[in-house]
Amino acid sequence: MATPVPRRPRPHRLRPPELLDPAGLVDPADPVDLTRPVWYAAYGSNMRRTRLHAYLAGGSPPGATRRYPGCRDPRPPAADLPLLLPGRLYFARESLVWGGGMAFLDAEDDGELPVRGYLLTLDQLLDIAAQEMHRTPRASAAPGLAAALRDGRATLGPGRYETLLCPGTLDGHPVVTFTAAGRSSEAPLTRPSAGYLRHLATGLAESHGWPARRAAAYLSTRPGAAGRWTPDSLLTALRSRSEQ
Repeated sequence: MATPVPRRPRPHRLRPPELLDPAGLVDPADPVDLTRPVWYAAYGSNMRRTRLHAYLAGGSPPGATRRYPGCRDPRPPAADLPLLLPGRLYFARESLVWGGGMAFLDAEDDGELPVRGYLLTLDQLLDIAAQEMHRTPRASAAPGLAAALRDGRATLGPGRYETLLCPGTLDGHPVVTFTAAGRSSEAPLTRPSAGYLRHLATGLAESHGWPARRAAAYLSTRPGAAGRWTPDSLLTALRSRSEQ
C-alpha cells in the first residue's frame, strides 16, 4: 500500500489570542451554523481512529482510566486524511487518563507536525472540545468558535485544550484544533507515558503510513519527551504491551 501524501491547509493568518467566555463553553453571540462541516485536526491520541470513536460514541478506550460521555451526534467522520500543520508538538502537564505528559501544539514554533484530519460537523467538534476540557457536551452555540474561524484563534480559558486554533481551510472547510494557551517554552514539560505514545504512534501509522521506527524517532525528539526518551527506548516501548 502506498504511503498517504499529507496535505497542507490553505493558510489562515493568526491574530493575537482573545479571552472569550472563561467561565463556560457557550457564547450565545456566536452566529455559527452547527451543521457546517469542519476538519478536526487531531495530533494527539485522537489520531488513532478507535480513540476518537470513544469521543464520538462514548465509552472507555483500551488503556484509559476515564469513560467518555460521547457526542450527541455519534456518527463517524465523513472522511479522514493526513495533514501537515505549522508549528511543533510538545508534551506538558499531567494526563488524568494516561499519566505523564499530554500532547499540545505550539503553532508559533518553527516546523510542521503531522496530524489527522477528520471531517465532522461543528456540533460534533464542540462536543469533542467539551470532553477535552472535562465538561459535559451540552453547548447549543459555538464557544468562541466564530472568533476562531474569523481570527484564527480563540482562548476560552487558561486550562488544557481551552484554546481553539483555525490554521487554515481545506476544500472550503475550516481546519480546527485545540491546544493550551501560551508557548511551549513557558510550559511545564513532562515525560509522556509509553501507553500514551503508543496511541500517537498507531495514529501516525493509520493516517500517514509511518512505521514504528519513524514514529519513535519523531515523538522522542519533541519537547517533553526529548532527553527522557530516546528513539531506541521508545521503539522498544512501542513494540511492547507493557509500560517500559
